[in-house]
Amino acid sequence: MGIESENKTIAINGEKVAPGQNKLVQIDIARLPTGTLIHIPVHVFNAKKAGPTVLVQAGLHGDEINGVETVRRMLQNDLFDIKKGAVIVVPILNIFGFIHFSRDVPDGKDVNRSFPGRKTGSLASRIAYTYTSEILPQIDFGIDLHTGGGQRFNFPQIRYSQEDKQSKKLAEAFNAPFYFASRLIAGSFRKASLRMGIPTIVYEAGESMRFDEGSIEQGMLGIKNVLNSLGMLSKKMASWEKKSIELNKTRWLRASRAGMFIPQKVNGSSVVKGEILGMITDTDAKKNKKIKAPFSGYIFCINHQAVVNQGDALFHLGC
Repeated sequence: MGIESENKTIAINGEKVAPGQNKLVQIDIARLPTGTLIHIPVHVFNAKKAGPTVLVQAGLHGDEINGVETVRRMLQNDLFDIKKGAVIVVPILNIFGFIHFSRDVPDGKDVNRSFPGRKTGSLASRIAYTYTSEILPQIDFGIDLHTGGGQRFNFPQIRYSQEDKQSKKLAEAFNAPFYFASRLIAGSFRKASLRMGIPTIVYEAGESMRFDEGSIEQGMLGIKNVLNSLGMLSKKMASWEKKSIELNKTRWLRASRAGMFIPQKVNGSSVVKGEILGMITDTDAKKNKKIKAPFSGYIFCINHQAVVNQGDALFHLGC
């Protein structure tokens, strides 16, 4: 029998994590006006045996707390027990946004539109630059946890890059209820990682500033599914029966008029062409506009905003 090679040493912010070692590393970012130092906590689980390095991160948008809780629970329950390779876990990337209950950093810029960043740029750009320099060179795969923005509730779903076949394989392994290819956004973490040859998937589930138990549980299971597919877990998981549904066509249904939005279908449910999904009505109950499905498929996002304006996104459908 051949001797298995030892895993690589991981170095972040000048600190080394040797094979067989688990360690909490902190990346210093900036200070608050009070002088309080803000840093990004990075948990490194480095097995002795050689294998891939997977990044699991949350809180790139500070108000998207479902992912933060997903990672916290996995850390609390020691679910990153791996037998080979390494897992780098970042529970909150955008610390500034998290403490301000905001998607962005204090200057209003979006860190997920600032990659790869600049050392002397805006605060968002500096965070992205530091992260790109310290974390991305270490990893082979990435799992980025998000939720719907505003009051949009995303049913658990995985998004991957059409240009990257390996990211599609990760999406299939995650086995969320839905998965589909989505376009790369300029300045996003996923686009920056793809340019560096790192297959990355984005898990979208729930809505900002609210915990959703189903989304959290599905996220934990999906992360374990990916690690299991890479042969990294100490205890191999049993195969799962329910398979993720791939969506090849997606479309937002938008409000044709302003008013009170009343959904009549449950998120994640299947629909048939022409079926009534909800309605927009005025406060006097004199006028209402029915919203019908333009094709048969599935609802994978619903806007929970009760009062909407013309053009607002209401349902996200896929087939």
